[in-house]
Amino acid sequence: MKSKRIVITGIGVLSGIGIGKDIYWQGLREGRSGIKDITVFDTSEFKIKVGGEITGFSPKEILGRAGLVDLDRATTLLSCAMKFALEDSGIDIDKSNRQRLGISAGTTFANFDSLFEFDKTCLIEGPACVNPSRFPNAVINSPASRAAIRFGIKGFNTTISSGACAGADAIDHAFHMLCFDRADQVLAGAVEAMSFRMFLEFYKSGSLSGLEAGQPAVSRPFDRDRDGMVLAEGAAVVLLETLESALNRKAKIYAEIASVASNFEPGCFHQSGDPTEGMVRAMESALKNSGLGEKDIDCIFASANSTKDADAFEAKAINQVFGAYSKKKAVSAIKSMIGETLGSSGPMNVAAALGGLERGFIPAIINFCSKDKDCDLKFIFQALENISLHHVMVNCFDTSGTNTVFILKQYD
Repeated sequence: MKSKRIVITGIGVLSGIGIGKDIYWQGLREGRSGIKDITVFDTSEFKIKVGGEITGFSPKEILGRAGLVDLDRATTLLSCAMKFALEDSGIDIDKSNRQRLGISAGTTFANFDSLFEFDKTCLIEGPACVNPSRFPNAVINSPASRAAIRFGIKGFNTTISSGACAGADAIDHAFHMLCFDRADQVLAGAVEAMSFRMFLEFYKSGSLSGLEAGQPAVSRPFDRDRDGMVLAEGAAVVLLETLESALNRKAKIYAEIASVASNFEPGCFHQSGDPTEGMVRAMESALKNSGLGEKDIDCIFASANSTKDADAFEAKAINQVFGAYSKKKAVSAIKSMIGETLGSSGPMNVAAALGGLERGFIPAIINFCSKDKDCDLKFIFQALENISLHHVMVNCFDTSGTNTVFILKQYD
């Protein structure tokens, strides 16, 4: 049972549509696409050459020159997002608070390339030829741990890897660590970095949009002609703290986490089980934990990533949970703009929802052309502006069966 009120007081985002929360929110409001030609590796041998790559940022300008030489892309991105969140929150880290400031980070593929290169050298040239400075980047907790070292954070440090829900589960973990007084503030979020091996895995599995001859790679959640995800990278971090802590330091409060719920429906996309069961249970549990009813939710930020089955299952689950209200609930899907950021998709969606609460808008689903009879909801195709949002639901679902749902509410 939740014993404390938990609020969000800082936001840091790096995405294909912009760097920093303000540019990110503006991109969402404008319906800007972050999908562009991939430059971090050679795509000449592939049919698909685009993705949600982060461009136009200088780590030196954000983090300074010191200590960047041996950081891989994922660790650099997460460190930048954490610095943005810290600056936004107004927290100065010193000996009085560093022991009570924690880190909870999610990732699944962040160190894919670093691990591969380390092992390749070890196997081909022998262990004696491996550069020891490359080893830290080869472990999955490297981004979180090295960010803690950079900023002098000495509270708990946790890395969670649960597929596409890794970042959402990291925020869930932070939420409960605060509830049980294990910290006063927590930097919670996730990172996934664009890499050749990650791209190759999804390309070979047939999960990406644009693999059919003559078809462009387009992210179009809930559209009848959707044909797969567009791979992307992203880093998003929010600073969570107890309401007492936020009030004591007179911090700006973006929103309160009314509830979070998570479950696992094993193998549901690959066996005979119905994957909507886990989605439904997560949404229903989040509503129950928040003390709210179906009618109280103003908007749903969907997990939808433009894959045929996952979007249809989520639409079915929303209809089942909200019943008579389902056709009245605004549904947005930001992956139409930023692409599928995998383990960081939950925090990216949370950051988008915080923008909606703060600035009074609901982002549109772009690239939508044809209605799908299996996805019958109130989708937003033009951004809604100057609206008052009080309670929003944020979904994060993974094809492995992990489901995590947040309800954020305007702080009162």
